[in-house]
Amino acid sequence: MASFYSAPGGNPNVNGGGYSNAGGGGGGGGGGGGGSTDNFQQFNQSQQPQQQQQQPGFSQWQAQPQGQAQPQGQGQPYGQQMQQQQQQQQQQQPTAPQPFWSSATNVQQAATQAAAGFVAQAATGNFSSEKVLSQGIDSMQKAFGGGIPGMDYIMRMLRSYFAVDNRYVKRKIIIILFPFKNQQWRRNQVEGPEMVNYALPHSDENAPDLYLPVMSLITYCLLSAFLYGTAGQFNPDVIADVITKCFFTQVMEVLIIRGCLYTMQAPISFLDLFSYTGYKYLGLTISMLCGIFFKQLGWGRSSFYVTLFWTASAAAWFMLKTMANNIPTETSATGPKRDIVVLAFAASQIATMWFVSQTKYL
Repeated sequence: MASFYSAPGGNPNVNGGGYSNAGGGGGGGGGGGGGSTDNFQQFNQSQQPQQQQQQPGFSQWQAQPQGQAQPQGQGQPYGQQMQQQQQQQQQQQPTAPQPFWSSATNVQQAATQAAAGFVAQAATGNFSSEKVLSQGIDSMQKAFGGGIPGMDYIMRMLRSYFAVDNRYVKRKIIIILFPFKNQQWRRNQVEGPEMVNYALPHSDENAPDLYLPVMSLITYCLLSAFLYGTAGQFNPDVIADVITKCFFTQVMEVLIIRGCLYTMQAPISFLDLFSYTGYKYLGLTISMLCGIFFKQLGWGRSSFYVTLFWTASAAAWFMLKTMANNIPTETSATGPKRDIVVLAFAASQIATMWFVSQTKYL
């Protein structure tokens, strides 16, 4: 009877090929038993390399997904092969810019970098409000420029209205508060891609900017809140109310002026008009400072109106000269008269400054 542990293709009756000898012939039972044990060890050692070669590894045995060809690199595990395929697909696919609303990561990174830059400049002493606004615009452009259609164009336009330096700011404040001394009101023209190109504010003191209007409006609102606080009537809504009143008054003023200029066919942009009509907040800020300073002497309201009379007159003269040099001498015959419109624009500065003034607790 052949043994169960017979070699594949071997003859169990051949000496040394089986694990047991044919029943009891010739030798003693003990000798036959010893030969069977030796034959088992030899066969086990010879079969181990064959089993290691024939048995596939677990990584090679994994089944491939249906409908896909077997990936290249037979010797690699299937998980590594799939990972390499995913990396190749990601490299081949073009990376489309993600809109800013998909994640707040870009906004947070831009804000963090801007804050780090402000701290570094404050530590070195190279810190000014002009640089704060410039870096703020850069951060907004990086965070939102690629997400909203047209935002990049708007940021480039705003950048030209904030291209100021300390020399321009000082000179512009003097022109706004003392416009009677200024003799030159025309803007400087430079070469550029358009038909008429004007110099930036840091190169031309007559160029309009949005830095002074924005800073003056913020300062005026804070002084109004301080006035309410000294009277014991402070409320966080005060700042919002003052800003809302000033903003909507200026928007209505700009729309009326722009409508008149449209009928006259005089090309002046909206941002220029916001700049020219926003210089009134500098006069309001000066008037509010004088009112708060003399309030302790009981002359708060009277000092405010005396200062407002000067600053409003200066704002009206500034608007008169500015519009007279920006509106062409020849306008449409169907529109209003040029001289009347210029005088009306100048008078509007006095009316709007009186309307948005805060004198309740002076």
